[in-house]
Amino acid sequence: MFLDKTLKENDNLIRCAFTLHQNGLISPDTYILDYDMIRKNAEKMKEKADRLGIRLYFMTKQIGRNPLIAKMLMSLGYAGAVVVDYREAEVMMRNGIHIGNVGHIVQIPKSKLRKIIASKPDTITTYSLEKIREIDEVAGELNLIQNITLRVIGEKDFLYPGQYGGFLLDELEHVVEETRKLKSVIISGLTSFPCFLFDVETKDICETPNLGTVKKAKEILEEKGLVIKDINLPSATSMRTLDLIRDAGGTHGEPGHGLTGTTPFHKENDAEEKPAIVYVSEISHNLGELSYSYGGGYYPRSHVEGAYIGKSLEEMKYHEICEPSADNIDYYFTIKGNTEVSDTAVMAFRTQIFVTRSHVAVVSGIENNDYEVLGYFDAQGNPVTDL
Repeated sequence: MFLDKTLKENDNLIRCAFTLHQNGLISPDTYILDYDMIRKNAEKMKEKADRLGIRLYFMTKQIGRNPLIAKMLMSLGYAGAVVVDYREAEVMMRNGIHIGNVGHIVQIPKSKLRKIIASKPDTITTYSLEKIREIDEVAGELNLIQNITLRVIGEKDFLYPGQYGGFLLDELEHVVEETRKLKSVIISGLTSFPCFLFDVETKDICETPNLGTVKKAKEILEEKGLVIKDINLPSATSMRTLDLIRDAGGTHGEPGHGLTGTTPFHKENDAEEKPAIVYVSEISHNLGELSYSYGGGYYPRSHVEGAYIGKSLEEMKYHEICEPSADNIDYYFTIKGNTEVSDTAVMAFRTQIFVTRSHVAVVSGIENNDYEVLGYFDAQGNPVTDL
C-alpha cells in the first residue's frame, strides 16, 4: 500500500531493511521504525499544534506500543499517550510514560482501576454510569479527583465493529444528574471515534456525523452548567487534520499513523509527514509458480499489495502479493512468481503491530546510511534480547 511512496520519499529506509536483514541483524517478520523520520514528523505536528492551541496525545498501538518512540515523543513535549486498552496503559506506566487518555476504545476493567488511576491520567473515557461509579469509588480511596471524558453516540454515527459503546445524547442529562452525586469525578471532556475519516472519492479527510454528535453533546452539557474543557477529536490526526480539529472546536488530537506517514491520506497525497515504517521478511520456499515469505505481521485491513524482493535495493524486483485471508493464520505471505530462497522481502502497508506476532526494530541513522539499532522489541513493547 505504501511501498512506492516509501521508495520515492524514504528510499534509505528500504535500503536499511535489505542491509540489516541480509547481515543477520534482524529476523524475518520484523517491522523497522525509522526513529529520525518519526521524530521529524512528530516535530512538524507538534509545532503546528502548538500554534493552533491543540494538545497532542500520541497513539502507540500501531507501532507495537514502543517505549523508545514514546519516550522520544514525550521529550518533544507531547502531552502523553492515549492508550488503546489497559494493557497498553501498563506498558506506558512501566516505562514512565504519562497517560493522557485511557478507556476510549477499551474500558478499564475493575481490577485495573486502582493501578491506572494512581498513575494520574489526565482523563478516563467512560461509556457507562456503572464505570463512572467504579472510577469515583477508587479515586475517592486514593484521595484523588479524576477527570472523565464521555464518549457519545448519535443515531447516524459511524462506529467500527468491535468498538461499540458510549452514551446516547438523550441519556446525557441523566448522566450529569447522577455524576453530580459523586465526589471524586468531574465530567471534563467529550469524544467520539472517528470524527474524521479519509474519503476515497475526494482523496481528502472529511468530517463524519460523529463530529456533529460531539458538538451537540457539548451544548447539552453546557446547558446543564458543566464546563467542558476537553474536546478530543480523533482519527487520522496529522498535519492535514490539525486545522480541521481547531475549526471544529477541538482541543486534542491523537496522532498514530500520522507519525509514520501511513494514513490513507498519505498514500494518495503529497503529505508533509514522510513514510517511516517498513515490514521485513525472508523468502522461505517456492511451490509451483508462487513463492512464500515468512508471515506473522499481517493485519486484515493492511491492503498489502506487493514486495520488493532481492538482496539489496539495487538488485530488488517488485512482486505482487496475494493478500492473506483473514480466515487463516498468516504463516506465510504468498507471492506471485518464483524468487530466490533466503532473499529479503520488504513491504510497506497499513498495520497495527500490537495485534501481530512481529518484532520491532527501532533504527536511527537511516538518512545517512549509518544504522544503529536502538532497540529490538516484541509487538507489545517488551524488549527482545535474542533475535
